[in-house]
Amino acid sequence: MIRVARWPGALKRLMYRGGRPNALMRAMNRLDALTYASRWLPLPQGAVLQVVGRRSGALTSVPVAVAGHEGGEYLVSMLGPEANWVRNVRAAGGRAVLRRRGRAAAIRLAEVPVERRAEILRRYAAVAPGARPHLGLGPKAPLDRFRRIAPDHPVFRILRADDSAPDRHGSGQG
Repeated sequence: MIRVARWPGALKRLMYRGGRPNALMRAMNRLDALTYASRWLPLPQGAVLQVVGRRSGALTSVPVAVAGHEGGEYLVSMLGPEANWVRNVRAAGGRAVLRRRGRAAAIRLAEVPVERRAEILRRYAAVAPGARPHLGLGPKAPLDRFRRIAPDHPVFRILRADDSAPDRHGSGQG
């Protein structure tokens, strides 16, 4: 029974071997992006992050789960700091577009300091079950375990594009 429960997570990790999605996962991500951005089938946590590629200069789209925590909204990199979208966001100074429920909004992503990530990571594990195999934790894991993985998973607070004020969860310096 335990083996059966673990195979979906192992399959998910296999589809992201080397921190990058394989061809099947890229196709599934494209379908997710269409679904998450749609106003016809809105999913509460689903969204599409659009950011300019650091090398191509082209707008790239990636499906993401938005985790709400203490009045803020956050994006988490389940694949770690080397994920393309994280590298693109950093190169773009945090500037991006978030599409959800048929609407697009210019945003700025402010990276959350490592010491403030644990509770947000736990909330992310609750709203993004597909990310759990990459985090190695579920939403009921002790907060201390989330503190241990926090340096490996960048977290970004979603701010309005014109919001430059620092806050208690992010640096405010996108």
